[in-house]
Amino acid sequence: MAALTSLLAGRDVNLRSADDTPDRYGRTAALVFIGESDTSVQAMLLARGEAIVSAEITDKDCAAALMAAEAEARRQKKGNWTDPSAIKNAESPDDILAGIGRYMVVEGKVLSVRQAGATTYLNFGRNWTRGFAVTISRRTLPAFENAGISLKSLESKRIRVRGWIEGKAGPRIEVLRVGQIELLGANEPTGVRP
Repeated sequence: MAALTSLLAGRDVNLRSADDTPDRYGRTAALVFIGESDTSVQAMLLARGEAIVSAEITDKDCAAALMAAEAEARRQKKGNWTDPSAIKNAESPDDILAGIGRYMVVEGKVLSVRQAGATTYLNFGRNWTRGFAVTISRRTLPAFENAGISLKSLESKRIRVRGWIEGKAGPRIEVLRVGQIELLGANEPTGVRP
């Protein structure tokens, strides 16, 4: 909060949004701009490593710009990213479990993709009752199909996933949007220490 306060205290701000439809809680999402600046406060915080991109952003260009700002801060190890444990290792479920109820970024190799009822599981551990997993409900599958992503194709791939940590039979992140998952390229550095 100190970073946000230092940017905004005593300043005039403008809110910009492509969609002013409130969410189910009556909130309207918007980017915040100081005066007539063309750089959002969100992008400034991300570039300083003081924030993590939310997967709630529906505008693809906006999401890509914010993800790029976060990626650059990670690469330069700024702010939150100076701590090697800022990105959790999917192979360390106890570290992830310690964050139940928190928004986290987790990286790891998907060991298996399994369907059980209306849920698809991306499993990162061999013991499904203790290992980290990503859950994706059947109602979310069309979004992945529209994005050209087959969940089965993620098996044996390294991914980065972001979301709220739940503790149901091991640590879990429920994926509600395609933007919560990033496929990590073979040459892309990860934030996880080996």
